[in-house]
Amino acid sequence: MCGRYAASFAPDDLLQDFDIEQDRSDERSRSLLVAPQDPPVGAPDWNVAPSKQAPVVLTRAPRDEPGATPLRQLRLLTWGLVPSWAKNPKIGLRMINARSETLLDKGAYRNAALARRCLVPADGWYEWQASPTVTDRKGKPRKQPFFIHRADGQSVAFAGVYEFWRDKSADEGDPNAWVVSYTIVTTAAEPGMDRIHDRQPVVLDRDQWASWLDPTLTEPDDVRALLEPRALGRFEAWPVGKAVGSSRNNGPALLEPAPRSDLEGVVDPMTGEVLS
Repeated sequence: MCGRYAASFAPDDLLQDFDIEQDRSDERSRSLLVAPQDPPVGAPDWNVAPSKQAPVVLTRAPRDEPGATPLRQLRLLTWGLVPSWAKNPKIGLRMINARSETLLDKGAYRNAALARRCLVPADGWYEWQASPTVTDRKGKPRKQPFFIHRADGQSVAFAGVYEFWRDKSADEGDPNAWVVSYTIVTTAAEPGMDRIHDRQPVVLDRDQWASWLDPTLTEPDDVRALLEPRALGRFEAWPVGKAVGSSRNNGPALLEPAPRSDLEGVVDPMTGEVLS
């Protein structure tokens, strides 16, 4: 967790909702994908997977204007944080999530958590529930994908941190010299959602967005305070089809509830009932 999420919007759709002051979604940094991204970078994507580039909101002073006031920007960054000291950017595949409990202790995340925080807009996220009663052909617990989102219909904003990595073998002016990447901060799943998985993303409420993006907020205790659990009952979830398990599949159909007949051994997250 979190290994897949839905972002069914174009960058332009986020400008007003997230109070964007500078749209830089037309800028590109180096992609870590071997094949072209599908759907294309910046297009609606119902199955965002690690190494894809996706919309991220951050507050940063324009690089070409020394001393300028930091602006809330919209950018397209790579999912899977690549630390600035990494020898190979492929390390990002192992760093798609950062645990909130150790975010400020681990060297790979600490500096970013204090200076480079971001919001990751989403419709919601997918998680896989291991059945307590039914096994697959290999004798392992059958896994059922769920889609989870805010019950109040508000925009989902994951807490994230981002980082810059430079390929020192590339020329100074080469646009592919830089990988700009992010990770999603996770925490213990709240009651009910923990029947699906024991972890979930840190979803920040709208009244927390400005503080999380504030570059002057640099005290570890202040950052930790923003990661504290919020009111229970913010989320709802339903089982979806197994098509989401392949990153080649996409489209709004991925969010449709799975037929009851397909839900053998699935636990209802709200009631704890095992469906058979």
